[in-house]
Amino acid sequence: MENSSKLTELATKKLRVVVAGGGLVGLTAGIALKRMGADVIVCEQATEIRAAGASIGLWKNALDVFEDLGMGEQMRSVGTPIEAWFYNAAGRRFRAEGSGAEDHSFALFPRPQLNNILAAAMGNDNINLHARVVGFEENADEVKVLLENGEHILADLLIGADGVYSKVRNQLLPNYTAQEHSGHHVWRALVPSGDEPPVGSVLTIGHERTRGGYFQTYGNETTWMINQFDSAEPLGSNKQEALKRAAQMNDNGWGDALIKLIERTPEEMILHNQIMFVPPLPSWVSQRVALIGDAAHGLSPHISAGGTLGIEDVIVLTNALKTTPSLATALKMYEINRIPHYNKVRQLSWNVEIAQGAEEYAREYAAFSHWMLNEGYQESRS
Repeated sequence: MENSSKLTELATKKLRVVVAGGGLVGLTAGIALKRMGADVIVCEQATEIRAAGASIGLWKNALDVFEDLGMGEQMRSVGTPIEAWFYNAAGRRFRAEGSGAEDHSFALFPRPQLNNILAAAMGNDNINLHARVVGFEENADEVKVLLENGEHILADLLIGADGVYSKVRNQLLPNYTAQEHSGHHVWRALVPSGDEPPVGSVLTIGHERTRGGYFQTYGNETTWMINQFDSAEPLGSNKQEALKRAAQMNDNGWGDALIKLIERTPEEMILHNQIMFVPPLPSWVSQRVALIGDAAHGLSPHISAGGTLGIEDVIVLTNALKTTPSLATALKMYEINRIPHYNKVRQLSWNVEIAQGAEEYAREYAAFSHWMLNEGYQESRS
């Protein structure tokens, strides 16, 4: 009888939710919760919803979430299907024996168009710009969400989707701040397509732990990326440093197209990042606060699935809220699902990181993608 009463109370109450962070995962969470009937405000620290980075690959497990939200057609209109191959520095391509095309198929999205679609679905009235969440005060009845400008918002639930430098996580778990992935640097850009071969190289595994590639995307643009593990501290310009590493992927002229692409990219368009990560967390939730996306599990981007996995968090959280009598219990169910899931992600990610050569890389990456699209998929929807 008590459980029935709690279920009725949760089902009939209009849940007030604040989402800290207006990026890919925060907006997706806001849309999903709004479509559940919640009263949602997304707080974004910037003065506009804008793209961070050049482009992003999303796998089936994320695209299915957008289908569930009724946004599949919109997403397909700006996504470019990609079928991944892995190459060595001489241009020989590899895939893991026994793996299939489904283990290598994803879609590439330009971040500006993707964020525009999500922001429109969320609605301007539900997005507070120039509103950085810096903390919260939680009690049995509600959570007071504190903004940098001194204002606050009262809510039933605060979702920390504010990335690897999350202020929400820093308060929830003060000893788990973002850490440098020592020696791991990434350079990337999105530029108008030129005379490079349109098929691209997806990913070349070069010498001295360099990796990189390029491919065409929506709007006749091309995105390129280079990363290096155990890198010396970059001292030159972004273009100089990217070209230095591209040379490590160019045996017998295989990487000429990538080098020419970098050479014609304006310096100001090249993004460089020292990669940061979030250490494994002992908890993701309190009674009225939940972490999601990079705020909970910011990963090294070499597995090209951080955005996908963050979007998948959304379906786990919303399913828990739909099927569980109380908010606190729903958040605990979400945490119970996600923590072991990401223990497995980290193990598979590490295997990819330490892979030696393109053939081993292809094998370890297929092990990750196959798990993510099969066992991991089922775990996230159980």
